[in-house]
Amino acid sequence: MLTPTRRAAAVAASLTLALLAAAGCAGESAPAPPPAAGSPAAQPAAVAAAPDQAPAPAAGAPTPVALASRQVTVYKTPTCGCCQAWVDHLRENGFSVVERDSADLAPVKAAHGVPGALESCHTAVVDGYVIEGHVPADLIAKLLAERPEIAGLAVPGMPAGSPGMEGSYKEAYDVLAFQKDGRTTVYARR
Repeated sequence: MLTPTRRAAAVAASLTLALLAAAGCAGESAPAPPPAAGSPAAQPAAVAAAPDQAPAPAAGAPTPVALASRQVTVYKTPTCGCCQAWVDHLRENGFSVVERDSADLAPVKAAHGVPGALESCHTAVVDGYVIEGHVPADLIAKLLAERPEIAGLAVPGMPAGSPGMEGSYKEAYDVLAFQKDGRTTVYARR
């Protein structure tokens, strides 16, 4: 039986996922329109890799062979185009990926302790860490190399230009490290 708090969290998670699906995650999504001139979002991203170049591996980062031995299990909806594009991004960067399709991801997110404010359209698990949303593969490799005492990494929402959300427009976004109690810190800025 769900407690009122857990029921409210499950409802909030379901609503968040419904909003994400309505925003375009349930299928092929169009790029976000450019922001109004002069708005903070109109500023160019400070850190951007050329689309045809993979980022250089971090010092001490696992090699592609080591990454392939670390299986990433990705929970996603079967119709989400950006989720599939993120899975492809992981594979292109040397990760072994197992896909688990489900129409309802709220129980997966709850079971893995993803805070509601950090939710995105897919959840992954690798080597004891939770990866929520469009986290770049190089940062997952860095996480696995450094092994910090955190629950996981998250890119809340679906920022334009993040892995799986590529298009003509790129917005700056933060990759957040989160603890089991929900506390967050900025792990990287992209």
